[in-house]
Amino acid sequence: MIIGITGTPGTGKTAVTKLFEKDPFYQVIHLNELIQKEKLYSEVDTERDCVVADMELTYKRVMELQDEFYPVTIIDSHLSHHISDIVIVLRTSPAILKTRLEKRKYSVDKVRENLEAEALDIILAEAVDWCEKVFELDTTGRTVEGTLKDIERIIKGLKNSDTAELEKEYRPGSVDWSDYLF
Repeated sequence: MIIGITGTPGTGKTAVTKLFEKDPFYQVIHLNELIQKEKLYSEVDTERDCVVADMELTYKRVMELQDEFYPVTIIDSHLSHHISDIVIVLRTSPAILKTRLEKRKYSVDKVRENLEAEALDIILAEAVDWCEKVFELDTTGRTVEGTLKDIERIIKGLKNSDTAELEKEYRPGSVDWSDYLF
């Protein structure tokens, strides 16, 4: 089973997936690192200070790396919903997100672009359009460990084919930042 942990940069994806690395039950692929390391991109966007991932190459490489030894492979990236059929979208209040992105030394334009993406549910909307199952989790004011427990609960439900209650609790569209429009 492949599960994507996706969301706007700064929502806690990498922090929580690093905790999964400690558990031998999970294989974790940090997609952004893989794309950079293996040059799985078509161009460098100097204006936005990023690379443009070649998602066909990236998908093919992830399938090669997926190890059947692990019952669950977790893909960490704001792009993981391009690869996974099951995703958990992490969401964070734009006010908190702004502080996190500024600490990362993102440019003013890059901070604004990501805040707008979060406020407008861009990644969630893409995930709902492209993925078989989507869960939405608000990480605002939560510890990484608390987020981990929620994700583990979702994974357990998926493994047991018992997701009806989880689909209600973590329903896509349950988080709304539309009041934070600029």
